[in-house]
Parts: sequence; C-alpha cells; structure tokens
Amino acid sequence: MTVKTTRKTYDPAAILNARDLIKLLARSVPAPQAVKILDDGVAADIIKIRNLVRNKERFVKRRQRILGPNGSTLKALELLTECYILVQGNTVAAMGSFKGLKTVRRIVEDTMANIHPIYAIKELMIKRELAKDPELVNENWDRFLPHFKKRSLSKRQVPFKVTDKSKKVYTPFPPPQEKSKVDLQIESGEFFLGKQAKERKAKEEREEKMREKQEKKKREREKEFVPPKEEDAAKEKKRKRKDGEGGEKKKKRKKVAVDGEES
Repeated sequence: MTVKTTRKTYDPAAILNARDLIKLLARSVPAPQAVKILDDGVAADIIKIRNLVRNKERFVKRRQRILGPNGSTLKALELLTECYILVQGNTVAAMGSFKGLKTVRRIVEDTMANIHPIYAIKELMIKRELAKDPELVNENWDRFLPHFKKRSLSKRQVPFKVTDKSKKVYTPFPPPQEKSKVDLQIESGEFFLGKQAKERKAKEEREEKMREKQEKKKREREKEFVPPKEEDAAKEKKRKRKDGEGGEKKKKRKKVAVDGEES
C-alpha cells in the first residue's frame, strides 16, 4: 500500500499522518477512531510487546494485565493518560497527545517486565490531584508519590560457609587432581578383589551399619527406663552424716570438759 500527495495537499506533514492511519487500520483500530490521527495534536504509537517476553504463557498473562478484569485497567489508563489504547495480538496501538503516548509506552513496557500497572495507575491519580493544586504545581512531587519496594521471589541462596580467597597464598600451580573412584579402590585393595569377595565385603559393611543403628536405638529405648536421681534421699543422707559428725564432736567436747574438772 502506498501513500501519495495530490495537488490539493496544503500540509506536507499530512503524508506522515496518512502513513500512521494505514498502520492503525492494519492493527484493527476502528476507522472512525483511526481518522482522528489527521487532527492536529494527535499522534499514534504502536508498541511491539511480543519480543519483550520469551515464554508464550507468561506473555499472555502479562498482556492480560494491561486489559485487567473486564477491561477495567485499560479503561483507567485511557482516562488518566487521555489516550485511546487497543491491545491486539503482539502489539499495543495508542492514540493521543505526545505526553500521554510517552506514559502509555512506559507503563506497557513495565507491565511486560513484570511490574503491575496498578502501581502506575496510583501514581497517575496522585499526579492528577496534585496538578489541580496551584500551590504545588511548580514543586517537586517525589514526597507525595508512593515508593514501592521491588520483591523478587527467586533470590539466589547464599552459601552458609563462604571461603575467603584473600587469605590463601597465591600459587601459580593448579590444585592437585582429586582421586577417582577407581584410584581409591586400588589404594584400599578393593579393586583386585573378585566378585564374590566384593559382595561379601559390601554385605559385611551393611551388617555393620545395621548393628550400629540397632545399638543406637536400643540405647535410646533404655534411656526411658533409667530411674531419675532422687535428690531428697541424697539430701537426707548428707544431713545424717552431718548430724553424726556433730554428735561425735559434742561428745569429745564433753570428755575434754570432764578431764579438766578432774584435774
């Protein structure tokens, strides 16, 4: 399809508007809406969103976020940006002022990058209310705008023990090669054993492990039947011993007193 000017054309920029009109019609924009591109101050932007997400299922879900339930999110974006938005296939067609198209493009790209459009809608609503206040028109609005923290669900787990490489002394030689399973078998002598001997050794190892587990379980079972230490009985014994020692001392004192009187 080609676009040409005629002798009646008085605006040379009309050829660009005609090109945009054909693009919008190709993207299933209704003809009465697409014709508005010929008006002054109305521009068009076709955003390609398919190459922003690789996975097909993820792409469909994120594209659905732009529409929202029953098209409510799309309607809110149209009212706040004062643009006509049409989500069709792998593209998003938008018509409106240059400022509104810039906002629409940013929101669509953020949505495909897994940032929900509701955050942008909240921000636009706050900006709209602040613009009405004549005192705050020329001020910075950062203190009024919400700052949402990014939550990444798939965080890389940091290892518990981190080896500090700065402490190691640098050596130009590579680290010694780890011994393979065959090398370890040759060192232990297991490699030269026959099939029956290997089976016998494996059986003995299994039985040894079973014996250790049985003994461990037996010890745990016996712990329940061990009587607790009686603290009261031990205290009574100590008291009796102390009383016995005290009686002997008193007797000795009496004897000493009696001997003193006799002398």
